[in-house]
Amino acid sequence: MCFLSRPGASASWSWWRMLRQVIHRGLQSFCYKLGLFVSRHPVFFLTVPAVLTIIFGFSLLNRFQSERDLETLVAPSHSLAKIERSLASSLFPLEQSKSQLYSDLHTPGRYGRVILLSKPGGNILHQADVILQIHRAVLEMKVNYKGYNYTFSHLCVLRNQDKKCVLDDIISVLEDLRQAALSNKTTARVQVSYPNTKLKDGRSSFIGHQLGGVMEVPNSKDQRVKSARAIQITYYLQTYGSVAQGLIGEKWENEFCKLMRKLQLDHRDLQLYSLASFSLWKDFHKSSLLAKGKILVSLLLILLTAMLSSSMKDCLRGKPFLGLLGVFTICISSITAAGIFFITDGKYNSTLLGVPFFVMGHGIKGVFELLSGWRRTRENLPFKDRVADTYSDVMVSYTMTSSLYFIAFGMGASPFTNIEAVKVFCQNMCVSILLNYFYIFSFFGSCLVFAGQLEQNRYHSIFCCKIPSAEYLERKPMWFQTMMSDGHQHTSHHETDPYQNHFIQHFLREHYNEWITNIYVKPFVVILYLIYASFSFMGCLQIRDGANIINLLASESPSVSYALIQQKYFSNYSPVIGFYVYEPLEYWNGTVQEDLKTLSRGFNTVSWIEQYYQYLRVSNISTTNKSDFISILQSSFLKKSEFQHFKNDIIFSKAGDENNIIASRMYLVARTSENTQKEVVELLEKLRPLSLIQSIKFIVFNPTFVFMDHYGLSVTMPVLISGFGILLVLILTFFLVIHPLGNFWLILSVTSIELGVLGLMTLWNVEMDCISILCLIYTLNFAIDHCAPLLYTFVLATEHTRTQCIKNSLQEHGTAILQNITSFLIGLVPLLFVPSNLTFTLFKCLLLTSSCTLLHCFVVLPVFLTFFPPSKKHHKKKKRAKRKEREEIECIEIQENPDHVTAV
Repeated sequence: MCFLSRPGASASWSWWRMLRQVIHRGLQSFCYKLGLFVSRHPVFFLTVPAVLTIIFGFSLLNRFQSERDLETLVAPSHSLAKIERSLASSLFPLEQSKSQLYSDLHTPGRYGRVILLSKPGGNILHQADVILQIHRAVLEMKVNYKGYNYTFSHLCVLRNQDKKCVLDDIISVLEDLRQAALSNKTTARVQVSYPNTKLKDGRSSFIGHQLGGVMEVPNSKDQRVKSARAIQITYYLQTYGSVAQGLIGEKWENEFCKLMRKLQLDHRDLQLYSLASFSLWKDFHKSSLLAKGKILVSLLLILLTAMLSSSMKDCLRGKPFLGLLGVFTICISSITAAGIFFITDGKYNSTLLGVPFFVMGHGIKGVFELLSGWRRTRENLPFKDRVADTYSDVMVSYTMTSSLYFIAFGMGASPFTNIEAVKVFCQNMCVSILLNYFYIFSFFGSCLVFAGQLEQNRYHSIFCCKIPSAEYLERKPMWFQTMMSDGHQHTSHHETDPYQNHFIQHFLREHYNEWITNIYVKPFVVILYLIYASFSFMGCLQIRDGANIINLLASESPSVSYALIQQKYFSNYSPVIGFYVYEPLEYWNGTVQEDLKTLSRGFNTVSWIEQYYQYLRVSNISTTNKSDFISILQSSFLKKSEFQHFKNDIIFSKAGDENNIIASRMYLVARTSENTQKEVVELLEKLRPLSLIQSIKFIVFNPTFVFMDHYGLSVTMPVLISGFGILLVLILTFFLVIHPLGNFWLILSVTSIELGVLGLMTLWNVEMDCISILCLIYTLNFAIDHCAPLLYTFVLATEHTRTQCIKNSLQEHGTAILQNITSFLIGLVPLLFVPSNLTFTLFKCLLLTSSCTLLHCFVVLPVFLTFFPPSKKHHKKKKRAKRKEREEIECIEIQENPDHVTAV
């Protein structure tokens, strides 16, 4: 049976091989005809892209607008936290409770916040009078809108019980301290406890987020404060949703920040750090403003590198202006893509800073491949045929890599992506890749046609003048001969191809190829790869979520300074977690009371139910039934001044003569360390499952949860989907390419590069945020872009040995790869000087992407491909068989014609 199945298997394999060859030749034929068509109509293909750029460039200027809602951009679009927010807001409006739901940087609505920091070794509580002066300056600050002056009292959030402005309780503590100082009392008489302190009106207040850098009195049972370094005060503004209210609130916040800067100059003994609701967006957008000049410098550096790397000593065959025009082609395609983006109501955000670099990395690769393809064509052909041959040679692989770019970023723009910033970026990239491909074969192809015509007519590649004859040059000075020489000796017809004299190609052929394939170099390459793999694996085990918003802000911005001080002095306690019981509950039942105590165990609680139970114990009152419990709660407990604020935490309903509690809330605060964010995520993941298994139906919410809820999964999903999409395409085309081993090696190479970048960027303190994820998607395509031509040329080579095959592959594609990666790396350098966390992350990731790709293309693959399949022995056997057959034919001819031998 085994022998009978072999002919069928062989026939099937032959059929697949023939199908692959037909597909490949069909694509080459199509690209040849495309190149021929472009070469016959260069003016048309030069004009159409230029007109499109002008049209969409004007729309870019007229319709430019930026995204102002950071939550929409960087928070997961679909999350349970947003549903919980809607439910919590329907029970207890967040506008009225945002002062209780303290959040570090994500406080909803408009507000102004300031941290006052004393000098090292100082006690901020001793400066109560100065702080209250600053507080009064804020309250008296006026903003003018349409002829009316507005102060904080006109804009503040009001308390329900007395319609006064909501202020932090630390203000009451400071006033008590000042009164004690004025009445010649020692500050010890006014006892301040931490984190819960007793106020003058009898209320117990949590001040863990308002007093920072606290040192407690040793062995103090009531946790009395000995000294403190920092105080944080927040001023909450109302948000009605009207345009006028929004404008007034924004003006107030601007004046607040200006006032803090002015007061800093007047109070040298204090450090003031201010924050407003617009500060995060402003400092996020500031990255774009800071990077504008540096991006122009990057463009100039890439232009210069492309020109130099496309030059030759040969003034006829060097193409410096084609290098420049290639970069110009990518620029105008990007402008057109940006115009289309804004015409379709797109809004700019700072994450889109990466688009020019991503597009440039792919586009310039196509430009340099076309130049290399042009050098491989026969010089004696007409320039139109040479352009067609170049397209046939290059555009097949460039079409494949562009398609994979489109698939990868198209998957990133799919509904599966839960981060809006990533989705917008991927949509922009899809449009940019399509236009980039069109502009390369049309606009740059037309430039190649004109350059080829100049070369055929022997015009200088820089000065565009006719190159003099050799006799004329001999009579001129040496400098003139150097500038005008075409570098080709016309006296001999056995010279090597003049295009082989390109300095990069010469270096690879004469020096590098021999060195990298040396048997003594290979062991060191294997050791180097093992070190690379070890560090990559170690980094992959330490991946961290990057939900921290400061990773996307300008590094020297007020928001970042504020966040760092806040994290240093106010990270002892987590943000206040709202605990909402959203159904009627038998609070008087002992079992329910125990369940509530169990749920709140380990937390610092601000709870009406806890205070009520304590009130009943102190008053020696027993409430064993519903009517007594609710009656005493309404008629006695909530009437007392120290407990009146708890009215906002209970929702009563009346059915006939019977009152019911249909919903209530309390607040939980956990003890944390400086890594507050990670611990808050862990708290959320522990509390949510309890709401499903406990008899008490509750939800937990804090505004921070909207940004943290399953952020790790949301932010990594795009790269997983894109990677899966590319892998699926490569597997599906496994038997449709010229050689299946090409796809196999490509999958291995891309996986190695992707994991290397992921691991090394983690070791370089890059977290998994939207910028790093976009870079990882780009890494997939960048690796394919550079490895695919090299690998497919190797597996199709028909030389006797693998070593000779890899030498030929490097000689054919190494120049374009080295040109592109060098230009890309040089273009990244200015990003290093932009004072922004966002651009620094972009620089790190793209530097690792290009470096790992360069390592694989020029070090790892040239060595490993000489060890592993595909084998080249069958090519050797075929050549031996042909040579033997040829020798036998010659012998037969000699035997039949002995006179011919005698004559010879």
